[in-house]
Amino acid sequence: MKKRKPLILVICLMLLAGITQPETQVKAENSSVTITTNNLNVRQGPGLSYPILGQAQKGDRFNALSREGEWIKINFQGENGYVASWLVSNMTSNQIGEKTSGNNSQVVVTTDGLRVRNGPGTSYGVLGAIQKGTAYKVKSTEGSWIKIQTPFGDGWVANEFVQFSGKQKKNSSRSSQTGKITANSLNVRNKPSLQSDIIGKLNSGETVAVLSQDDSWTEISFSGNTGWISSQYITVQPSQSESKPKQSSSGKTGTVTATSLTVRNKASLNGKPIGSVAKGQTFSILEVEDNWVKIEFKPGSYGWAASWFIDITAEKNSGSSQQNVNGSSAIILHNGSNIRKKASTRSAVVHRANKGDSFEIISLNNDWYEIRLPNGGKGFVAGWIVTVEGSAPAVTKPGAEKHLKNKTIVLDPGHGGRDNGTTGARGTREKDITIRTAQLLAEKLRAAGANVILTRSGDTYLPLPSRVGISHHHNADAFISIHYDSTPDRTARGATTYYYHPFQKEIAANIHSNVTAMTNLRDRGYRVGDYHVIRENKRNAVLIELGYLSNPAEEALIASAQYQQSAAAGICQGLARYFKN
Repeated sequence: MKKRKPLILVICLMLLAGITQPETQVKAENSSVTITTNNLNVRQGPGLSYPILGQAQKGDRFNALSREGEWIKINFQGENGYVASWLVSNMTSNQIGEKTSGNNSQVVVTTDGLRVRNGPGTSYGVLGAIQKGTAYKVKSTEGSWIKIQTPFGDGWVANEFVQFSGKQKKNSSRSSQTGKITANSLNVRNKPSLQSDIIGKLNSGETVAVLSQDDSWTEISFSGNTGWISSQYITVQPSQSESKPKQSSSGKTGTVTATSLTVRNKASLNGKPIGSVAKGQTFSILEVEDNWVKIEFKPGSYGWAASWFIDITAEKNSGSSQQNVNGSSAIILHNGSNIRKKASTRSAVVHRANKGDSFEIISLNNDWYEIRLPNGGKGFVAGWIVTVEGSAPAVTKPGAEKHLKNKTIVLDPGHGGRDNGTTGARGTREKDITIRTAQLLAEKLRAAGANVILTRSGDTYLPLPSRVGISHHHNADAFISIHYDSTPDRTARGATTYYYHPFQKEIAANIHSNVTAMTNLRDRGYRVGDYHVIRENKRNAVLIELGYLSNPAEEALIASAQYQQSAAAGICQGLARYFKN
C-alpha cells in the first residue's frame, strides 16, 4: 500500500500536465501580430544575421508564439519564423473584430480611389473604390485595417487612408499648441515607444493638437483619444506672442534654423527638455555660454538652446552681413581655380589661385564669397570650390538640391544614452558631437527636398539592429552612420569612410572625397569595414569617422561650429554627386 501512493501521485501529476498543456498552447495562439510594412523579411532566428524564410506583406496576421528581445516568433507557412517587433502591431484575439467605441463612429476617406477589400489585407479581393471626403460607418477594426459599411457592402480599408470623424477631447487644460506634420504616412502609436501598437497614420501638412512634448516623442490628440508620434516629424506652431522679438540684454537676437529645436533647463545636452521652438521664430539672446544661448521661449519661461541651430545677429541691421564673415578666410581646394570679377561663372577671370591659397572673405553673395586679392583689389570665388576658416557659412554647390529631392536619407548619429562613445582629450563626448553633425546635415538635406529620418533625435540609446531596421523600414536611398575616431596614438588625425558590401563602395567614395575636400582633413581613404550598421544593411550604407577626438588639436577643430558646417556640407555634396551619377 505504501508503494502505491507515490505511483498514484505520479499518475495524477501526469494527468494534470496533460490537462494544463493545451491551455498554455491556446494562450500562445490567442496572441497575434499584424504586419505594418510590405515585403517584411521573416527570418529563421531573432536577428538580422539569420537566413530569410520568406516575406510577409502589409496587413498579414500571424500567431505570435513568443518574444525574444526585439523579435517576435511567429508561425509562418508551417514553420517557426521571426519578425522585428518595430515593424508589426500587436493584438490579442479579444481585439479581433472588436467594435470601435460608439455605435455612430465614422471615418472620412483622405485619398481618392481607395480600394475596399473583402478582408483585412492586400491579398483579399477588391469590392470597389471610394473617393476622398466621403464618410462611412465603422463596423470593426483589425490591426491596421478598418471594416466599414459601403455601397458595395461591408468591406475593409487600410487605416492610414482614413481619418476618424469623432469629436476630440478638450485639451485646453494641458496645452493650447498645435503642430504641423512634416512626413507622409507617419505612425501614431498608443504609447511613446517603437514597440507600442500603431493606432493610425498622419500625412504631411496635417495639423494636430499637441498635448505634451519631450526630446523624442510628442503626445497629440488623435481620433478622439491621445496618441504619440516622433518629435522629429512635427513642427509646433508658435503663437503670435512667441514669434515677436523681445528686447535683448546682450544686444543680439537669434532666429531658429532647425525645424524643431529643443529648449533645455541648462546649457548642456544633458539638460532636461522643457519646451521647443520652431524654425523661423526669433528671440532675444539673454546670455551666451559656450555653444548655448539663453532665451525666453514663451512668456515667463526661460531656457537654453543650442546656438549652432540659431542664426545670431546684432539688433542693428547695419553691417550685419559683414559681421557674419568677419575674420574668415577662403582656402582654395584645387589648382587653377578662377577668381572672377562678379559672382557668376560667366564673369571675367581676374585672378587664378592654387590649392592652399588663402584669401580674406569680405562678404557672402548668394553662393559666392567676395574676397580680397593680393594686389588689394576684390574678386569673387565660388563657395563650393573653397573651404572656410572662421564664422562664414560653408556653401554647397548650387543645383545639388535637384539630385537630393525626394530621396530618403537615414542619418545615424553614433552612440547615445548610456553609450557615450569615445571621449576626447579635452572632454568632448562622441555621442554629443555626432548628433550635432547629424542635425546640421539633416537641415541641409531637408532644405534640398530630401526626406530625412534620424535614428535618434536626442540623447537616447538605440541598439544596432534597430538602427539597421529603420533603414530597411524606410527603404532608405542612403544610410549615413556618423562617428568620430579615437586611438592611443594622440598624433593620429584625419577622416576615414567605411563600406562593407561592394554595392556600397561608390557612395562611400563620393561622400569621402567631398568631406575631405570641404573640411581639409587628412585623407585616410575609404575602405571595407566590418561594422554591424553597414554589414547587416541591405541599403546604400556607409560609416564615416570625421576626425580624431584623441588628438587634442583635431578635437578642438572638429568641435567648432565652422568644422561642423563644413563636414555637413561635404556629406551633403557627396550624396548629391552620388545620386547625380
